[in-house]
Amino acid sequence: MELINYTDLTYPEVAGLPRHVPLVIPLGLGGYDYSWLAKTLQTERLVCLPAVPFGFQASVESGLAHLAVDPGLFQRVMWGICGELASQGFQQVYFVGERDDPQLKAGGLNFMVIPCNGAYQLQWPGELSTRVVVVSTGHTEQHGYHLPLSTDSLIVQALAEQLVDTATEEVFCLPVWPYGVSTHTREFPGTLNLGGRVFEDFFLAIVDRLVSAGAGMIYFSNGHGGNHSFLVNVVKYAGERHPTTFIATEWLHTTGPELQLYRESKLGGMGHGGELETSYILHLRPDLVHMDRATREVDFTSTPNYYMDWVEGGSLVANPPWTDDTRSGIYGDGTLGTAAKGRIWLDAATKQKLAIIKEIQPKCGIC
Repeated sequence: MELINYTDLTYPEVAGLPRHVPLVIPLGLGGYDYSWLAKTLQTERLVCLPAVPFGFQASVESGLAHLAVDPGLFQRVMWGICGELASQGFQQVYFVGERDDPQLKAGGLNFMVIPCNGAYQLQWPGELSTRVVVVSTGHTEQHGYHLPLSTDSLIVQALAEQLVDTATEEVFCLPVWPYGVSTHTREFPGTLNLGGRVFEDFFLAIVDRLVSAGAGMIYFSNGHGGNHSFLVNVVKYAGERHPTTFIATEWLHTTGPELQLYRESKLGGMGHGGELETSYILHLRPDLVHMDRATREVDFTSTPNYYMDWVEGGSLVANPPWTDDTRSGIYGDGTLGTAAKGRIWLDAATKQKLAIIKEIQPKCGIC
């Protein structure tokens, strides 16, 4: 049985997948028996998408019960994931879990219970009120010919791991959420799109759950630009709903002085799949990078009041069509990425986040 990790692929490789191959989306990060599933589905090949790490109904012992949202909302989230796959022509999409979920089945989703040799256990801390809860939001999205679909999620996962290593008693990091919002899914295969409204409603519900569990400080660590405006809305709505909880988000990671100090590209070289993200993945997962396919695309729409680099700049907010701006799917210069710069920027971004943690901590119980 061949098991293919969907997010290890580049978008041209996703375009080449047979549309009849079964796609599997696991609930939780447990060790599922995919060989059993392949035999049941009578297939020799499965494609596994990122696990849905929380939001579903789970046993109290797992810690995930703290993060279970309304079943109707969770159905909307699952339809947001598999609906985009269906629109790209995939004919078989299955959600799998270790326990039956009648709500998902009732919602018309293909859900199967399969053997699991070690269910994922979220180690819930005894006390949340003194910790900053870090909610990392990544995405599953094309990053040109040379980077994997998991780029955004891999980066915020690495940042979360370093936060835990250096500030164990000060933070509680949720597993990275790998499904975000994209507005260019039709231009390049592989990119998913949860939908802005669903994304907002889901994370507002997650904030509610965290606050009910005792969280006084919540920090969204974001790895995908398309999530940003919706995370701002989450923070605004949540702030009104929970006035004594300090809730904040960021535009994107890695915005300190080291970004400019070590970059080699000119303005426009960092935007998406460019020098920065290529360097990160060369450092974190060099086996997933195809530098022989890396491209340079810096001739895209800009005005005196609008430009794209790592974060958008100027007084205008715009969303030009991607196909007008890029042939390979990137914004920037992927050819300038190096593992050495990736290591420097990861350490710098971690220090920046630690400083933000220190800044947030006194805000617990702000009212």
